[in-house]
Amino acid sequence: MFKQSLIASALFSLLGTSQAYAGQLTGKVVDANNQPLSNATVHLHGKSKTVKSDKNGQFTIEVDSDAQLHITKPNYLDNRVNITEQQGFVRVQLEPTSVESIVVYSSALHKNSMEMTSPVSVLSGDELKNRAKPTLGETLKGQPGINASYFGPVSSSPIIRGLDGPRVKITQNGLDSSDASRVGPDHANTNDSLAAQQIEVLRGPATLLYGSGAIGGVVNVVDNRIPTDVIDSLQGAADYSHDTNSNTNTFAVLLESGFDGFNFHFDGVKRKGGDYETPNFAQPHDDHESHDEHEHEHEHEHEHEHEHEHEHESESHEVEYANKVDNTFIDSEQFNFGTSYVGDHLTLGLSYGRIDTDYGIPAHSHVGHDHAHDDHDHEAHDDHDHEAHDDHESEETHAEESVFARVKQDRWQGLINYAVHSDWLESIGLRVGYTDYEHAEIEHGNIGTVFENDTTELRLTAEHRLGEWHGTVGYHFSDSDYSANGEEAFTPSTQTKTHAFYILEERRFGDFTLELGARVEDYQLSSKGDSLEDDHDHDHDHDHDHDHDHHDSEIETGFIAYDLDMTNLSVSVGGVYDYTAGSNVAVSLSRSERAPLTAELLSNGIHIATSTYELGLGYELEGDHLHFEPQDIEQETSTNLDVSFRKFSGDFGYTVNFFYNDIENFYYQALTDYIFTAEHGLEIADHAHDDAIPVFKFESSDAKLYGLEFDAHYKLNRFARVKVFGDSITAKLDNDEYLPRIPSNKLGVDYEHRYENLTANFTVTHYFDQDNVARYESETKGYTMVDVSLNYDFELMGNDMVGYLNLDNLTDELGYVHSSFIKEQAPLPGRNIKLGIRGYF
Repeated sequence: MFKQSLIASALFSLLGTSQAYAGQLTGKVVDANNQPLSNATVHLHGKSKTVKSDKNGQFTIEVDSDAQLHITKPNYLDNRVNITEQQGFVRVQLEPTSVESIVVYSSALHKNSMEMTSPVSVLSGDELKNRAKPTLGETLKGQPGINASYFGPVSSSPIIRGLDGPRVKITQNGLDSSDASRVGPDHANTNDSLAAQQIEVLRGPATLLYGSGAIGGVVNVVDNRIPTDVIDSLQGAADYSHDTNSNTNTFAVLLESGFDGFNFHFDGVKRKGGDYETPNFAQPHDDHESHDEHEHEHEHEHEHEHEHEHEHESESHEVEYANKVDNTFIDSEQFNFGTSYVGDHLTLGLSYGRIDTDYGIPAHSHVGHDHAHDDHDHEAHDDHDHEAHDDHESEETHAEESVFARVKQDRWQGLINYAVHSDWLESIGLRVGYTDYEHAEIEHGNIGTVFENDTTELRLTAEHRLGEWHGTVGYHFSDSDYSANGEEAFTPSTQTKTHAFYILEERRFGDFTLELGARVEDYQLSSKGDSLEDDHDHDHDHDHDHDHDHHDSEIETGFIAYDLDMTNLSVSVGGVYDYTAGSNVAVSLSRSERAPLTAELLSNGIHIATSTYELGLGYELEGDHLHFEPQDIEQETSTNLDVSFRKFSGDFGYTVNFFYNDIENFYYQALTDYIFTAEHGLEIADHAHDDAIPVFKFESSDAKLYGLEFDAHYKLNRFARVKVFGDSITAKLDNDEYLPRIPSNKLGVDYEHRYENLTANFTVTHYFDQDNVARYESETKGYTMVDVSLNYDFELMGNDMVGYLNLDNLTDELGYVHSSFIKEQAPLPGRNIKLGIRGYF
């Protein structure tokens, strides 16, 4: 906090400087036919302030020095115009584009999606609102190169190019979402799509700005909880939708107002629904239902599969079928409140957000625990828990035996931006955030395990011009205090701190833009131990003659105190060549380093969500001895090459991305020759046990991931457009074995037709068979999803309205998600009708 106070003091001292006199610049935005363009965004470079063009294409903005205007509008190419302080008037023409071009807030240099050196996807506007699901993974999974982990529709995180978990950073307005979704697949992310203005997905390493946790990519949720534009009247929106499949009702509201530079913002989302329905599917046998992928005797896997197929044919009366996935309800409320002051040079803002969500955890097994709670267990929460349990017991899906998660999060954010407008320094910006997060798993009305994460984050940036170079330098600080308490805690409590400095610079050479970047990060992880003592760390001959409460294993389990301090270095070089008008090629080469997170390094316990026993990198199993030997752990180092070809003018446009990712010391979970049982604990699997679960240990090995993703549009006429999209990925270890749970390749086509106020979309997406599997996981058959959407724009009492109808999985196709830990227990939802109406005022 001392460092933060110094930074804040320095900023406020800058704010005391006198401001230059501001003059007014008027202008007009037109299209290629000289027709006015309304609602174009006009941004004065070096300031956070923007204005919009009116219905006549006209705008007025205050300037106090020679500067540059950045004018943007969806479906048009950006235009940058140099202006002088005394110019008075400017006329700007925008050219149409066949591929949507949107300013990417997470780029740090005000770039749009067609100017980035690294591939990026952006969802915004009505398209985002209509596609919004309870989780980011389900909202984004149709995009090329993006899939979902899928632990049911209410707990699903994005997978970018086969990488997820700790390798994909989830941020909100550039700051970490600070939940526990990176710890386990059953932990939902706390960002809601309906509250967002746009969602940006940066593919490939984005570690320069966002840290070592972004080695696979970044998902940035952009909202306006701290308004950065002047709002001079009351405005807002309201949305209601109903999903028939899960009987889910969703309400969302947005209100904004302002006066004389002071702005106010409120948004809220309430969502409540039951278990989702599926086409009829065969439920896994009891001996496999905990986790089909984790067959311990993997060398006989195919023999087992044939035996089961024979059993299904000859004894079909024993097969149980289901048409819904139990315990997948959701009951969520969240809101964000923010206020700001936007002046000619200064922007100040503060926001507060609150999340209260209960959601069911499907396929939740209690291997290895008797779950008899002592009277003193979480006494402070008992009344609240029973009350919450009573709220759900009226429905069959919320029966007493169900397990559900209760998520609570309080999030504060602050913003200071000062436009300096000196000869070299353009602006100084400071974003700070504090998050108090709690995830409690409630079983039989009692709290079983509580995960908590308190995070403080600070990002200080200075945007500048040095000669022909334009760039930003920054300092990034993060302090995360994570704890897990309860019978199902498989990781120790840890505190993680990072201090980082970064620089990103670009320069234009004619039709070529060069971009250079570097980041150095000090990473510190400190954990607390419990049952393993420090003097057992490296003693290979210590005795194990201890009495154990739950088993008579000779292998002692638990956590050990440990401190890790590493320095991570990331560098990148890239360029964009505009070889002809409306077309370019982008090349990016980066090298990024990442230190292991708590779960990867220090896991030692049952991970109930995946029905496995997990051991971290720091542990070694030798015979009947468990040792903690973290001396040889090295950083995961990724060298990534991206090549993108883009055409974004005319009736035909496309984006094609090729990527090759060479990773040294890739952290992954390997199946061991050990099992865990409640009676015997950890032991070598020399004989079978009915309740045994496999032991997986984190290892490191070199790996290669490569593939492509594409998106091509063709405008048939002024009414119709067709799009073809798809992706392909191969992911192997250096020993030529495939990595587990790599998403299936997909290929899709989307036809859009617009007539007057009606827009219709017909989308067919085929997910191919996934037979490139790890030796201990089963193959997944392909499936085809057919989706239809209708949007109708109309006016009601002078307000713009949108009515929409989505028909998801129109053919009621049965589909299994290969990247899911519970694919056999939780297939994708069946046919769903979503009806909604949205109004703007």
